[in-house]
Amino acid sequence: MPAPLRLHTWPTPNGHKVHILLEEIGLPYEVVPVDIRQGAQFRPEFLAITPNHRIPAIEDPDGPDGSPLVLFESAAIMIYLCEKTGSPLLPASGAARHICLQWLMFQMGGVGPMFGQYSHFALYEAQKIEPAIARYGREVQRLHRVLDKRLAESAYLGGADYTIADIATFPWVRDPARRHIDLAHFPHVQRWHDAIAARPAVQRGVAVLAAQQRPGFMTEEERENMFGATQFQAR
Repeated sequence: MPAPLRLHTWPTPNGHKVHILLEEIGLPYEVVPVDIRQGAQFRPEFLAITPNHRIPAIEDPDGPDGSPLVLFESAAIMIYLCEKTGSPLLPASGAARHICLQWLMFQMGGVGPMFGQYSHFALYEAQKIEPAIARYGREVQRLHRVLDKRLAESAYLGGADYTIADIATFPWVRDPARRHIDLAHFPHVQRWHDAIAARPAVQRGVAVLAAQQRPGFMTEEERENMFGATQFQAR
């Protein structure tokens, strides 16, 4: 039996995406914690896996054609894992596949970056820059409206079935109070959120490294590791 896949991760929304997917498909994996607050993402052994010094990343000893594969970027990892296992969480062909990928890219290009920027300026930045908070706050509201409109007409983002588009988006919609969002104003998102949160594999996925989470206060060293000049000096 080949060695299990190694998942380099931390309990962030991008990490949770892959945790949840691995739990959904039942593929064995070994968790390699990368404590991004302590600067572990800049260690040479992690930079050898991903030059972008971001989690998650995987090492699959049983990659395509039996050769090892190292992969970073959460969406690329999710597509790969579905194709590796033949999971229906990514439709194999036709319009359903393209619609699923469309909403996956919506998360990657819109939900993740905009929600992340709001959290940075509203929660983590020591100096509160009100125009930035307002700008990203409006975008977070707008993206919730887009999601609500889609989910008014469809059970899930990709259509009738739960897919990686939902798995990728859910961790960003979790804990809406952190973004000053009341899901009661987005009832279709609320319905979708609650259905996904009830899934046992989702609950197992968000529990990975959950004891390491420390939302809120950051030391200056942690803020530097997360957002400062250190990341521009990484090699």
